[in-house]
Amino acid sequence: MSESDALSDSELEVWRAFYVMRRRLDRALDLQFQRDSGLSASEYEVLFALNDAPNRQLRSRDIAAGIGWEKSRVSHLVSRMERRGLVARAECETDARGSWIGLTPDGRRAVLRAIGGHLAAVRRYFFDALEPEDAERLLRLSGRVVDAIGCAADEDAPAGDTALHGDAA
Repeated sequence: MSESDALSDSELEVWRAFYVMRRRLDRALDLQFQRDSGLSASEYEVLFALNDAPNRQLRSRDIAAGIGWEKSRVSHLVSRMERRGLVARAECETDARGSWIGLTPDGRRAVLRAIGGHLAAVRRYFFDALEPEDAERLLRLSGRVVDAIGCAADEDAPAGDTALHGDAA
């Protein structure tokens, strides 16, 4: 590491505060999902994406791209969700290596049940701690950080990220 890569004391303080905030927020939201719906945050992400998708189904690779996971990890998650009756797999007629993952009625009920509690937790843990101008500034700052990351994360970046979302009509 060169000296130019080192963080100043104030930069380190900002980074640590952000890191702790992000980890605690993730943990609080994970606990809320488990408590209110019996879902993990990852299961919710998959169910939410399927609920928003045309015909409530997506290809496995699209789910992987959407949540930024490797296909094998998504496959394991989908297998667990399939055993619980939340999703169903169907062969892809145009690609023998691929499959469609579809939302089952139980999966739809689960995601719809989870949304209200999730939005309430996001409000309580995140937005209630911010002033309106903080939220506007955070929106701009988040965009700048995402832009700075750019192509470096494109392979894993969510395409049309629905990231722990709101409306699931």
